[in-house]
Amino acid sequence: MTAGRIILVGAGPGDPELLTIKALRALEAADVIVHDGLVSDAILRLGSPEARYISVAKRRARHTLPQEEIGRLLVREALAGAVVVRLKGGDPFLFGRGGEEAERLACANIPFEIVPGITSISAVPAYAGIPVTHRDHCSSLTVLTGHEQPGKPETSINWQHVASEPGTRIILMGIERLPEIARQLLDHKLPGDTPAALIRWGTTGQQQTLSGTLATITDLARENDFQAPAIILLGSVIQLRQNLNWFESKPLFGRRVVVTRTRAQASRLSARLAELGADVLEIPTIRITEPDDQQPLMDAILGIGSYNWLVFTSPNGVDRFFHYFFKAYDDIRSIGGCQIAALGPATAAKLKSLHLAIDLMPETYTTAAIAETFEKYQSIENLSLCLLRAQVANPDLPQTLSGLGAIVDDIPVYQTVSETEDRTQAAARFLEEGADWITFTSSSTVEHFHARFDLPRVLKQHNLKTASIGPETTKTLQKLGLAPAAEADPHTIDGLIDCMR
Repeated sequence: MTAGRIILVGAGPGDPELLTIKALRALEAADVIVHDGLVSDAILRLGSPEARYISVAKRRARHTLPQEEIGRLLVREALAGAVVVRLKGGDPFLFGRGGEEAERLACANIPFEIVPGITSISAVPAYAGIPVTHRDHCSSLTVLTGHEQPGKPETSINWQHVASEPGTRIILMGIERLPEIARQLLDHKLPGDTPAALIRWGTTGQQQTLSGTLATITDLARENDFQAPAIILLGSVIQLRQNLNWFESKPLFGRRVVVTRTRAQASRLSARLAELGADVLEIPTIRITEPDDQQPLMDAILGIGSYNWLVFTSPNGVDRFFHYFFKAYDDIRSIGGCQIAALGPATAAKLKSLHLAIDLMPETYTTAAIAETFEKYQSIENLSLCLLRAQVANPDLPQTLSGLGAIVDDIPVYQTVSETEDRTQAAARFLEEGADWITFTSSSTVEHFHARFDLPRVLKQHNLKTASIGPETTKTLQKLGLAPAAEADPHTIDGLIDCMR
């Protein structure tokens, strides 16, 4: 066997945009990704689609694999020749047991690399509007772990030193021991009115911040059922949060939004939602595959010169048509003199990226609007139209165009099939925790989401709202007896986001 290699990668505190470029490249190159439970699904989505994911779920009281078994797993995968990313929250060498795992690899003569991660020590307070140092408050920082090695007869932390040291104090992994930590600091004369803060799920759309004092923070945590993962901060810099709390002021902060687009298409919508502070769950319910019968498409491509119009109704239609077109022709000019109609700006943008001009695009993106726009543009009686779209699609459009006298070839260039894989555990989290919004960008996303989750039931169970990208998608919701809480106008991704805001 040829030995592979291990890359110990720091995933940072949670926000995927805080990953380093080197960490992202490692994820994209990985054959196997071995990840902890605290690594967000947003970061896991950045790995190669072909990678194999192994969760070791290292969270307090929820260890799927003991540390010794994790070491054996890494060695075994590397000896099989795989490029393995060991993905750890924060920085692998900062209270992350990355040093122990690296020692194990060194003893087994397994090549390894270390990719440091942005640490929660500074990133999490920054997202809560708390600078850990400030010239008017402090110029020093004390960091310690509240989760020492199990079985130690006594603590190795010098609480007298921690209490007397000036500056900000940050305690990682200490929420379970918060009462004991607070008692130790009070017993060692740290004033009870010292500002205190707890930050949970920092840098993500789930972030929660609880502020008080050293004397009150334990009771506040109990009253609010404040659970791990969280960090503890102590110091006067916490007072600056009142004016610097930028992240939690975003318009969609505190809202969990489900994105149901295909994996390939979801990134733009997810990124825009995350920019606005939302907690995004990507649960692709469809994926794009080849049509069952490709012969009609092959015939249409070979006879492309016989058509007066090519009509594209989605970006997927553009992608898949030209995927096949360039297998038959080397030159875009082989498309001939046919005119091009596009339904929606995203479809138009795909065509323009190929340097193709759009001859006709309706202002609204419905069957009636397409027919009306054609009527205003020219008579299509006896003109040959090639309608390039999904294998299963609304029959109204070709029927309406035929009613105007056109000769319509309704050509399937792709089909949508159900996506049931849950490699990032986003679907499991949705079923357990619910959400505030579900976004639907096509009729097929509604149909496949319903087939997988029983949409009326989950809406009622979790008191969810739905957002529809436009009238055709809304019609599909209405067939299930559902009315969307919001419909995009214009019928675009930006319109969808605006209607939720």
